[in-house]
Amino acid sequence: MPENFTNINGLKICYEIAGKGDPIILVHGITAKKEDWICQLGPLSKNFRIIRFDNRGSGASDRPNEPYTMDIYADDLRGLMDFLNVENAHIIGNSLGGMIVQTFAVKYPERTKKIVLINTLPYFISDQKVFDMYINGLCSGYEATQKDPKTAFFNGAKINFTRNFIKLMIEDPKKKFYGLFSAEDLIKESTNRPAKPQDIRNQGNSLKNYNVLDYLSQIKKESLIICSSKDRQCPCNMSEKIHKEIQNSKLIIVQDAAHEVIKEKAPVINTYIKDFLTN
Repeated sequence: MPENFTNINGLKICYEIAGKGDPIILVHGITAKKEDWICQLGPLSKNFRIIRFDNRGSGASDRPNEPYTMDIYADDLRGLMDFLNVENAHIIGNSLGGMIVQTFAVKYPERTKKIVLINTLPYFISDQKVFDMYINGLCSGYEATQKDPKTAFFNGAKINFTRNFIKLMIEDPKKKFYGLFSAEDLIKESTNRPAKPQDIRNQGNSLKNYNVLDYLSQIKKESLIICSSKDRQCPCNMSEKIHKEIQNSKLIIVQDAAHEVIKEKAPVINTYIKDFLTN
């Protein structure tokens, strides 16, 4: 699929568009990029116009060496919509992307149709030591990938996938799960334009002082909140807090899935999204 570029808030932002119909914008998480939506792009583009893009500091977009904030990310999203003449859209965010979507929905309610929040948080732990450990761990993952991508991937998989799914990937790295991806595909993608330590720290800055919990009641649009029963990074009790604050919301807990539920349980997630957006 050809990549497109535009200037948003003084930066080059990379995006791709597939399909026709109501627009859906996909917002990825920290250290990720638009390709993280490998399991949603094809299936959802059969019924919708899918727009996926690289956040600043990610993928093929510009990576200014300055700290980012949730407001900056939300403004970039609005700028992309303005450029594409998208008045409003369904917006789906995963992990950090879900935090960006929450911020966007509070800040620009008129630009949203329905929103989907997947394995995300309404606020981030403010403890500096915990924050530093988290960011340093992500930076170490980058360094490990440079040395041995396969080993680094499977080490990182321990917190992103369930044990059973990891076992299947190890047994047959070439196996195409749901006809969409293999472990080899994910390993190869991890070496393609990865977020570097400088980018990770700039992205991570958006987590500092992030707390939209008291503002979520302002979100009136229909919202689907999805969490995974075995997600240790964004546990379900955080999604329950979001669900409690957004009155017009539905909460789904996906059993036997971890943080990378958009891949591990791709057909289930895609069905939930389609049903919610077309209901």
